[in-house]
Amino acid sequence: MSSLEEALLQKPPPSVVVCHHEAAACHHEGCPGCAMDRRKESLRGRIPYKELFFVAATTLAGSLPITCLFPFMYFMVRDFNIAKREEDIGSYAGFLAASYMIGRAITSIFWGIAADRLGRKPVIAFSMLSVVILQIFFGLSTKYWMAIAARLLLGSLNGLLGPIKAYAIEVCQTEHQALGISVVNTVWGLGVVIGPGLGGYLAQPAEKYPQTFSKESVFGRFPYLLPCLVVSIFAAIVLISCIWPPVCTEALYHPTSGLHSRHMFLWN
Repeated sequence: MSSLEEALLQKPPPSVVVCHHEAAACHHEGCPGCAMDRRKESLRGRIPYKELFFVAATTLAGSLPITCLFPFMYFMVRDFNIAKREEDIGSYAGFLAASYMIGRAITSIFWGIAADRLGRKPVIAFSMLSVVILQIFFGLSTKYWMAIAARLLLGSLNGLLGPIKAYAIEVCQTEHQALGISVVNTVWGLGVVIGPGLGGYLAQPAEKYPQTFSKESVFGRFPYLLPCLVVSIFAAIVLISCIWPPVCTEALYHPTSGLHSRHMFLWN
């Protein structure tokens, strides 16, 4: 054991609960790893359906914004009047679609680190909040740069995928961890399929459903707001449900020592 580890065990930092015990029966108050072990033991081999339902709903809310714009993206760029020729609309639409993934590529590692240091719950909740706000902002965009900025920020601030996979593993016993990851992958693919259908069905409602939406209404002035609003409402419901995830969503990293163990550190 290094001198740094000995010092931490002898005198834990303020507001930190340290647990280095490796025994399966370790139950220390205030340790998130011990609390999660107790929760897993109480399952007695059963599948944690409630937690996996939360995983599925959160994953769906995170995947819908990726593809919901695809059906109306061409028309949205056309309405911005930024392309000098009709042949150029495809190029601008491609940049608009790629901006989300550019944002994710830039910040994904950061959000993984943040989920270890701050906890799963704060990162998941912040990601859902970003979907709620930025999807509406995207639907209200009247300029090309506004749409690009909304998509870039949405990709940058939505650090959901890594933490939700870690959460799916942490709430399951060993024999069910593959099932937890499968739920994430299955629902993510389902969201990528539902997104375009949702966007195509709800975009330009004043033109498709004039008996319900007038051209003078907000959905007539912002023809691409409705599908974005539906996605934001669903993300808001998931955001509210973030109050109830179990304790393993607490922080799992000690920023001073950088030490990890099976039973981690809980920051108050």
